[in-house]
Amino acid sequence: MGFKILSAEISHETNTFNIRPTDLQAFRDRYLLDGPAAIGAKGDKNTELAGLLDVARDHDWAVTHVISAAAGPGGRVTREAFETLLAPLLDAAAQGGWDGVFLILHGAMVTEDHDDGEGEILRRLRAIIGPDLPVAATLDPHANVTDAMCDLAQILVSFTTYPHVDVRATGRRTAELLHRTMAGDINPHTHRAHRPMLEEANGGRTDIGPMIDRQAMARAFEARKGVYAISINGAFPCADIAEVGPTVLITGEGEDAPLAAMADELADDMWDRRNEVLNHYLTPTEAAEIARTWHPGGGPLVIADYADNPGSGAYGDAPALLEALLAAHVAEGCFGPLIDADAAKTLQDVPVGESVSLAIGGKTAPEFGGGPLQVTGRVMWRGEGRVVGDGPILGGQERSFGPTAVLRVAGVDVLIVSIAHQMLDLQQFRAFGIDPVAKSVVALKSMQHFRAAFAPIAGRIIVCDTGALCTTRYDLLPYQNVPRPIFPLDRGMKP
Repeated sequence: MGFKILSAEISHETNTFNIRPTDLQAFRDRYLLDGPAAIGAKGDKNTELAGLLDVARDHDWAVTHVISAAAGPGGRVTREAFETLLAPLLDAAAQGGWDGVFLILHGAMVTEDHDDGEGEILRRLRAIIGPDLPVAATLDPHANVTDAMCDLAQILVSFTTYPHVDVRATGRRTAELLHRTMAGDINPHTHRAHRPMLEEANGGRTDIGPMIDRQAMARAFEARKGVYAISINGAFPCADIAEVGPTVLITGEGEDAPLAAMADELADDMWDRRNEVLNHYLTPTEAAEIARTWHPGGGPLVIADYADNPGSGAYGDAPALLEALLAAHVAEGCFGPLIDADAAKTLQDVPVGESVSLAIGGKTAPEFGGGPLQVTGRVMWRGEGRVVGDGPILGGQERSFGPTAVLRVAGVDVLIVSIAHQMLDLQQFRAFGIDPVAKSVVALKSMQHFRAAFAPIAGRIIVCDTGALCTTRYDLLPYQNVPRPIFPLDRGMKP
């Protein structure tokens, strides 16, 4: 038998402007699994855990995976949730006998007590295992990576794609570095470069734009002696914390100066190209006007409600785009998900085929994306919103929208759900009787992940900023803790 590995997954992307705390139920709503259940549910999917287990089989490791927990992006993680999720990891660490630790983290967790949630996880762990035991962690490239995270984990590796399709591959890559470290072949640490920005100009998008060249440069740098992994993090700007912003991480060894020079070259490129924005953000009215005249011969018009993306901690209930589509008399359209648990619950009691009038959306914070929208529509589907994805990101993983309904309002099928998820898989429509391929207009709440599944069916993609909680108009958000000056809040600044 080979090395003995302790592993755990505790993942959250925290939008500190979201007024709803992320509690234990929020983790249960996405997944909160003990080790065996996690391996059963995620061990052969596009997950970091699957990548770890791939390497474990190759090297005959004994892996003890103690927890997999993730909640949808939202407000600060409560003290109770954080302590409850951390306990299995710390209890197992205290048993001793480990050769290494493998952590599956996001990198942008903020808790009730700690602005650097991952740093606190690592601090607690190090207090038990000591300073030298190898620790490797996978990260989302929307991490706000802190100095403490780099000081406390020898190996930090982020996904290289956005949409994130290389999740399992990143798990394998990180686990191989952990193996080489435990075997004594390498002795890595992680160097960090940071620039005073809220995020990379395009949020780390890798399908087009400057991040393609940056990632190619990073792979070329990795061919150099002593360079093992380079992670380019676009950051998560909806966190009002001191250590926010894009980073370049180089996990390697040897003299710091060469590592710093490579990291600075990539970080400087993010700064120098900070004004090169790929998306053109339309108003809801502008997007609806394009939808009104769209002829779907080459596929549907896909409209992304960028600012109300539940995948970045927006409430997902802004009705501004839907209201504009209805006002433009768009026919053969669909819209979703609209997160409104009260409306979804009400619709469970309405027979399929019957008409109903009610207010939907806009109930959490009307100042972000509009207040409740009064509609009359016909119930097309209702029930429990279970989805098994088949696209490049979910790839067989299950998600639940909770109580769910489809309400046909004029020419638009509105998917109304209880549990927040962004739209990133065609099955999130199809499971409820909506075929996006057959629609003229597909309006969805997502920033970028939707492209992996929806770009292949789209005749055109446009992006809308409804002024919801994840708006790119950062001056609308009440930042208090980010260091100033910072771009783009202070556009005239120098690095």
